[in-house]
Amino acid sequence: MNQASFNHCLLSFLDDSPTPFHAVATMKRDLLAAGYQALDEQQEWVISEGGKYFVTRNDSSIIAFTTPTLDFAHQGFRMIGAHTDSPCLKLKPNAHVERFGYHQLGVEVYGGALLHTWLDRDLSIAGRVTFKTESGELKSRLIDFKDPIALVPNLAIHLSRGVNTEGFKVNPQEEILPVLCGAEHTFELEKLLTEQILRQHNDVSVASVLSFELSLYDVQKAAITGLHGDYISAARLDNLLSCYVGMQALLNADSNRPTLLICTDHEEVGSLSSCGANGPFLEDVLRRLTPVPEQYTQTVQQSMLISADNAHALHPNYAMKHDQQHAPLINQGAVIKVNNNQRYATNSETAAVYKDIANQLDLPAQTFVVRSDMACGSTIGPITSGEIGVATLDIGLPTFAMHSIRELAGSVDAFNLYKILLEFAKREQLITK
Repeated sequence: MNQASFNHCLLSFLDDSPTPFHAVATMKRDLLAAGYQALDEQQEWVISEGGKYFVTRNDSSIIAFTTPTLDFAHQGFRMIGAHTDSPCLKLKPNAHVERFGYHQLGVEVYGGALLHTWLDRDLSIAGRVTFKTESGELKSRLIDFKDPIALVPNLAIHLSRGVNTEGFKVNPQEEILPVLCGAEHTFELEKLLTEQILRQHNDVSVASVLSFELSLYDVQKAAITGLHGDYISAARLDNLLSCYVGMQALLNADSNRPTLLICTDHEEVGSLSSCGANGPFLEDVLRRLTPVPEQYTQTVQQSMLISADNAHALHPNYAMKHDQQHAPLINQGAVIKVNNNQRYATNSETAAVYKDIANQLDLPAQTFVVRSDMACGSTIGPITSGEIGVATLDIGLPTFAMHSIRELAGSVDAFNLYKILLEFAKREQLITK
């Protein structure tokens, strides 16, 4: 695979994955096509040497792994972690709002979204709907309207004279409600969702819609941009970019050592859920593979996790927001994230493993430390490390406009990280004690 084909498939992955549910469905599709076997948490597992497997939870988190050997206690896993969710607007349960001559949707802000970037964008709706069939069964299906059916119009500057000098604040209760159509039209949300289910799934009937988890998203396609094609411009780069890079590394790794990819939901709101990094999903899987307690501990201590999330690139218009000694540039390599207060899980040993691989491949690596007078974000790295005790490295691809409706990353960085993760998957020795 070359960089051009890698990035072409990345753009398709981003466009096919408007929600965490769709991201996991897309990953399942690619894993099945590559010969991976689906496991069911409700059933007994039979794991064979030389196997390739995946398991999902809540339809929004996924773990995939290879078993070239079953000697996990002595081989450990080379783990890659990412998250499937992104900041967005989600529909409230009683979403339909009719006011002042328009049908609108009541929304709740999910995660730390840059709200003003959602204004004046062509929006669609996607997610999971749970319903009762005509035979009385409860089922869930994914839907995606795909067409631009909603928008949040800005307020004209004539009615907001100070917006360019005094700043612009968006009230998430009153000012971010999308407009669907005029009140002269009849609008029934349940009927609309039923039509979409039947249109997209011919294997079910719908007696009544009972519940849904639906998100708004920008219909503009992901693209390679910049004068020389230097950038990837897309929604949900944080953190579907890492999900894609990790999956490609797993699919193409030629490794005699077990390799595992974990992509979990709810990172943007703290990861505390049954399918989040602060939940039991990864531990549950590892304990099923190594049911003997001593072997479980050995497996974890023989393993290493690379937690891949986006990193803040030095913004040329806001350079003073960075520590000038730790200011990553786009297309100058993935970023090792360091925080001595444990907001990142990187330590000197895990950083050294990554730098050694990058040096071996003659690829660049950068380091990020937040300014000492600013608060630091976090990732699934310290959460996973704290949950199971695995040695962890936090890295990320430098990105502009993180948590905007449309983010910007480097067209070179993702492919170079993929090459480093391929080498990480097959590396026999990490740190010699």
